[in-house]
Amino acid sequence: MFDVQSSIKEIKAQLRSAMNGFASTSMREKGLSYKVNFGVELPRLKEIASQFEKNHDLAQALWKENIRECKILAGMLQPVETFYPEIMDIWIEAMPTVEIAEMTCMHLFQFLPYAPQKSLQLIASEGEYQQICGYLTIARLLGRKRDLEERVENELLDQAVAAFIAGPYAVRKAVQTALRKYLSGNEPHAFTLYRLVEPLKNSADEQARLLWQWVKQEVELNFS
Repeated sequence: MFDVQSSIKEIKAQLRSAMNGFASTSMREKGLSYKVNFGVELPRLKEIASQFEKNHDLAQALWKENIRECKILAGMLQPVETFYPEIMDIWIEAMPTVEIAEMTCMHLFQFLPYAPQKSLQLIASEGEYQQICGYLTIARLLGRKRDLEERVENELLDQAVAAFIAGPYAVRKAVQTALRKYLSGNEPHAFTLYRLVEPLKNSADEQARLLWQWVKQEVELNFS
């Protein structure tokens, strides 16, 4: 019978043995504050995760640990079949840092069968981490060449423009990540986005002008 607590004990022992004090200090200096941070880098975390079968109970228990590496491993070890939307909401509510949001979107959220629909709900919400996870998940889907329906595409662009202009810094960075994937290598997408933000170039709002300048630069880098 699978023993969750024994597995967590083994994982923590491996994390301690792989502890990187320099990396942990560097993250803390950059503002990545965790109750416990072993500074273990992603390749080593992937090695640790590969030793375990994906298991819902193990992943849920790891997520409850207030440890950076345990939360990253939770996303790696959570089966998509049992990760229901209401559980996703609980995880996002407890999301401690943008780094964990990025890792969880990479290893779990993008593979959920309901990811496209859920992402739209998230970017339309008012919560900062809800929006961040929504945009980062959409970026991952676009990176896998997942085509968006026209309705979904229009909603993404409308929400992204509004979020970039009015949202906090972390949300704006997530928006940029999603929009960069949206236009990368896709000239019709680039043309659509360019035309959408072109009226902002003379806006009285500084963030609106910054968005126009950024999109113009990205389009020129991709297609000039």
